[in-house]
Amino acid sequence: MATPQTFILPDLVSNCPYPLRVNPLSEIVTRQSEEWILSEATYTERKRQVFLNVRAGVLTANCYPKADEFHLQVASDYLTWLFCFDDWSDEFDESDAYSFAECIMACLRDPVNFQTDKAAGRLTKSFFSRYLRTSGPRCAKRFIDTMDLYLKAVAQQAADRTDDNTPDLESYIALRRDTSACRPCFALHEWVADIDLPDEVAQHPLVKSMEEATNDLVSWSNDVFSYNNEQSRGDTHNLVAVIMKHRNLDLQRAMDYAGELCHQSIARFEAARHSLPSWGDEVDRDVKTYVQGMQDWIVGSLHWSFTGTRRYFGTEGAEIKRHRTVQLLPQKKPKGGVVSNKSVVVEQDRYKASSFVLYLSRVLALTQPCTDCQSLALVYYPIIHHILRLYR
Repeated sequence: MATPQTFILPDLVSNCPYPLRVNPLSEIVTRQSEEWILSEATYTERKRQVFLNVRAGVLTANCYPKADEFHLQVASDYLTWLFCFDDWSDEFDESDAYSFAECIMACLRDPVNFQTDKAAGRLTKSFFSRYLRTSGPRCAKRFIDTMDLYLKAVAQQAADRTDDNTPDLESYIALRRDTSACRPCFALHEWVADIDLPDEVAQHPLVKSMEEATNDLVSWSNDVFSYNNEQSRGDTHNLVAVIMKHRNLDLQRAMDYAGELCHQSIARFEAARHSLPSWGDEVDRDVKTYVQGMQDWIVGSLHWSFTGTRRYFGTEGAEIKRHRTVQLLPQKKPKGGVVSNKSVVVEQDRYKASSFVLYLSRVLALTQPCTDCQSLALVYYPIIHHILRLYR
């Protein structure tokens, strides 16, 4: 079967029934967040331009349209950090991902006293220390807990990438709900809106159902919009790629399938909204505000993907938003021919293993009366390596 030259995006914007609301401070917070990141992160000129094309502050203004300047700036800093971390994590192996996760979680649990030389950690301390100035205890805990889920999911994604593993659709959906980082963004909305939902409300099945539907729409539509770039570099952590493999569909039919799943998520959101119980006037007002925040995330992320960022469609976003036809990018090949991601990581692991064997042989030479400590180290290494992976 010939490879298609173009594909048509599902019409997700027209199907979205919600009005777009935009915070007027959009450009101000976007510039300040970019400067904040660049004060800590070191980029080549090419990667600096890639970063500046993201414009996560514009997404923040779409999704938190009623925030005041202080709260919007912190939210913009967080989302800008999140996109940077997402790009950095594309180069992580599983060990790297867990190392960064440990650092970031330590920063969240003690942003004042924990010290780190990692830029991601210093930036985390910066935005979260400001978050804690006005946060309620429950939404702060929800933010930390959901960040933990996000970072663990990133590590799982790194492991899948190492093993060239494309999960089945059900497994992918479960993992994507955490790699999307939508859950901490919902806790962020509580903070921005100055509410702190009671745990019994936040954990109510209908509230969770609305969060799940919002998460699915945001993350699946992102997969649709980012598919072209991701397929060109061989990334299979994408809903469309998973559907193609496990539903045995061609690209256009997989796109249509993904679009139908997105349409269904809005229907699920509305069904849960109309079934919400009452918790009393004050809590009901807070729940209404929280639901409005999820609605803003749905519509705000859709419009931003075309006209607020150059991340997915370059300078053609507004035009593609109109006609929805995308030219399929060729797959990139590394210099010297095709090299799978798995083979690169295996080579990295061999280097790490040989370094560790050398280190272990030196330790054994100090502690064991052996004539061939390196051979003994080679015997011990697989056992120790297996134990470390079990408890990582």
